[in-house]
Amino acid sequence: MLRRSLASAVRTLICLAVTSAAWAQPVVGVLGIASEVIAVEQRLQDSREVAVRGYVFRVGTLGGRAVAVGRTGAGKVNAAVIATLMMSHFDPAVVFFSGTAGAIDQTLHPGDVVIGSAVAQHDIGVAAAVGFERRGLRNLNGDRDPILLPAPGALLAAARAAATGLTLTPPIAGARVPKIIEGVIVTGDVFVSNAAQRDELRTSLGAAAVEMEGAAMVQACRQFAVPCLVIRSITDRADGQASDSYERFRPAASENAAALVAATIARLR
Repeated sequence: MLRRSLASAVRTLICLAVTSAAWAQPVVGVLGIASEVIAVEQRLQDSREVAVRGYVFRVGTLGGRAVAVGRTGAGKVNAAVIATLMMSHFDPAVVFFSGTAGAIDQTLHPGDVVIGSAVAQHDIGVAAAVGFERRGLRNLNGDRDPILLPAPGALLAAARAAATGLTLTPPIAGARVPKIIEGVIVTGDVFVSNAAQRDELRTSLGAAAVEMEGAAMVQACRQFAVPCLVIRSITDRADGQASDSYERFRPAASENAAALVAATIARLR
């Protein structure tokens, strides 16, 4: 009995030592809608759940690095809440958003991946008599952000390096191999399934893709000076068939976004 107790204690100490060693290094944060970020969670080793004020995070290692994954709901407020909880509890050195998007750039197809070279909140501005005028948000310190917020150069460089030689999975057997591009990703609290609105976002903001959370995460991270990057894979063409296409291609697109996020994390210094 004593021998078994000692053996159990030794195993516990070893486990604690390994865990402490993993979390002694800087933490990488990854956010995403639960049904999409599961593709990142499944890549974690030695993972476990951690509850923070009632919200579940999954922590573990990925490519030898300590990673915390947060599950957001749809929309900007949900993304900002989970991003803030993650930063306050895990103090990540960098944060990624991994998930899906609609294609504003009509040369993109389901499964293609967009690295957010810049993000914008497309539904923020002034509704004047002459029309809608977009503006950057004013931060808590009183400074006004530009409409387009550029991604940190170091994270872009890591994503570019990770994209080199990375082969993504076609969402349909026998289809073309998905491509990876850099482009503007725009965020709003609406699911865009209207070709006219889609084309306006392309013309006015030069957007490549549209989604509902990324720029809100970026806004929250900027308040705490935490570098962040949005990576999205295409499910639909932001038109009248967007809802059906999203459901059809979400699993494959989520997997492709997660593949690039994981490869980028492995490139971090």
